[in-house]
Amino acid sequence: MSADDRRVEVYPGKEAVVEFDPGLTFDCVSECTWCCHHGVLVYDREFLELAKRANLNEATTQFRGEDFVVREEKDHDHAGDDGRACYFLREDGLCELHAEDDWKPARCSVFPLSVRAEAGDIHVSVRESAREHCEGMNVGDRKVVDNLEAFLPEYLWDLDDPDSEREL
Repeated sequence: MSADDRRVEVYPGKEAVVEFDPGLTFDCVSECTWCCHHGVLVYDREFLELAKRANLNEATTQFRGEDFVVREEKDHDHAGDDGRACYFLREDGLCELHAEDDWKPARCSVFPLSVRAEAGDIHVSVRESAREHCEGMNVGDRKVVDNLEAFLPEYLWDLDDPDSEREL
């Protein structure tokens, strides 16, 4: 842990080691769908939740023994540079899961942060790619460090490998 890192209690008895500037603010920016251009890892305990909302045979795929939401060709302006985006990204730029069910996988909640386990602790940093692509960073007044529970679902502490940067 460096001198800049600090421990923050996110839930009672569950701390995160914060490895980013505590002054960082974040708010999603309308029309920015950069976070939807990546393969979304679905942790085991989320798989059943996703099954309540979607046909898993259409919406997910396996890669290296893990489940991911499919990235598919999109015929709208919200796709990535390769013309693909998350299966659930609608034409209006909103996530079907979040907009219609007020639910999203942990991987989506975590953006633009990165989570990893190290020596029994959850470490939280900013994804390097988010620094150049995510338009919501340092926008608004919502300090990330004061709102970590909005980014980090509590069950991340129960996972053997909560690494949020595994991609499809």
